[in-house]
Formats: sequence, structure tokens, C-alpha cells
Amino acid sequence: MRWLERLKASHAPSRDPMDEAAAAAAAGDYSAALALWEPLARAGVARAQNNIGACFSEGLGVERDPVLAAKWLTLAAEEGDSLAQRNLALAYFNGWGVTRDGARAAQLYRSAAEQGDRFAQDMLSGMLLEGGPIPSDLAEARRWALAAAENGVPAAMTRLGTMYHNAVGVERDATLAADWWRRAAERGDADAQAMLGAALHLGRGVAADQMASLVWLLRGQAGGSALAATFLGPVRAALSPDEIGEAERRAQRPLLGAP
Repeated sequence: MRWLERLKASHAPSRDPMDEAAAAAAAGDYSAALALWEPLARAGVARAQNNIGACFSEGLGVERDPVLAAKWLTLAAEEGDSLAQRNLALAYFNGWGVTRDGARAAQLYRSAAEQGDRFAQDMLSGMLLEGGPIPSDLAEARRWALAAAENGVPAAMTRLGTMYHNAVGVERDATLAADWWRRAAERGDADAQAMLGAALHLGRGVAADQMASLVWLLRGQAGGSALAATFLGPVRAALSPDEIGEAERRAQRPLLGAP
């Protein structure tokens, strides 16, 4: 039967080198992945160029070298690769291997965002909201935050909630603020959990519920949000010891909406 095995092997589809490299990287073998990406990158495959740049940026399979990382990412970004544009934007934002340049970072984030990169949409939204390296544009900040939120980015949902809460670029709407915070909170965003807890404590945009408030505040605190601390004392004071214990138990349960 060996002839049959050889015949089957000869007709078996060859595996895409990018797939092989991705599998190697997923297994933690970045040396093997780089060996597959390098000839593709030198042949002009933008995503392979991005992946090599990312490895140099993070020191995966090679010594960390931000300058080389930026060179590879630039090649891919110039070919229109959205992931490379986002990665290169981060390099310019932080000055990793390139001169720090917030305006260039925003330009790259916009290019990636326009291609549908959800994390670039989120970052661009934040930069447009805060201003600084680029002029503040509240309408554009909301537009990109909404795009990122609809693409499932919890941080963008939290930002939208805060914009509606503070009436920044939109009419104040406590109900919409609480709704966006809940969406982000259910996906694990600690600040959204803290803000939702505060809304439930105060009855802003939602019916007041001290038990639910404590649950979300505890989740937010455990996730590292400093926003929860202000409200924990007053909420605990409104509950009995048994209710506090029950809230603490609920706060330990896994989030059903978490990714």
C-alpha cells in the first residue's frame, strides 16, 4: 500500500507558509515562525513584514530591537496593512524606535481605523477626545468610539458612557451612559464596572440597587479601577452583613458576557 500513500501525499494540498508560521507562533516557537516569515517579508508580503516587526518590538524569538521593529512595520504600513499601521502608530505614540510623534500616530491610527481595525478606532477616538498632539474633535471622537464599541471594544463602550454622563460632544443622557457602562462592564472593563456600580448606587440612569451596586464596585476594584473606592463605603453602609456577604459571593462569579 505504500504506492497508494505516496499517491495521496503527492495530491495533498501544500500548507500555506503563513498558516505554518501562525501555528508555530501560537505554539510559542517564534524562531520557526520567523524563519517562515522572513522570505515572505523580503518578497513584499506585508503581513509577514508586520509580524517580523512585532517580534522585534516585543523580543519574540529575537533580541528586542525597536529600531528594526519600526523599519519592518513601516514597510508593511506603507503597503496598507492595517495591523502594521496600528502597531507603527503605537511606536510613534510612545517613541519606540522612532521619534515620538503624536500627529503621525493619529494619522496611522486613522488609516487603520478606516479599514475597520477596531483597536485603532478606539485609540483614534481617545486621541480625538483628549486633544494634544492633534486637535480635539468631539464629534469625530464619538463617531470612532461608536465604531469601536460596535466592533466589541469594551474601552470604547466605557468612553461612550462617560461622554453621555458628562455631556461631552453629546446631550447628557444618564440612561445611555449606564447602558454603555453595563455593556463594557459585562465584558470585563474595570472602570465601566465601577461607574455602573456608582450609577446603581445613586440611581442615575438605572433604578437604584445597592446589592447590584456593590457587586459591580467589587468587580471594578478587583480589576484595578481606582474609581470604585469612593463609593464602596456608602454602599456597604446601606446593606446588611448578610447582603454584603451575598454581594461578595456574586462578585466572584465568572462574567457571562466576558470574552
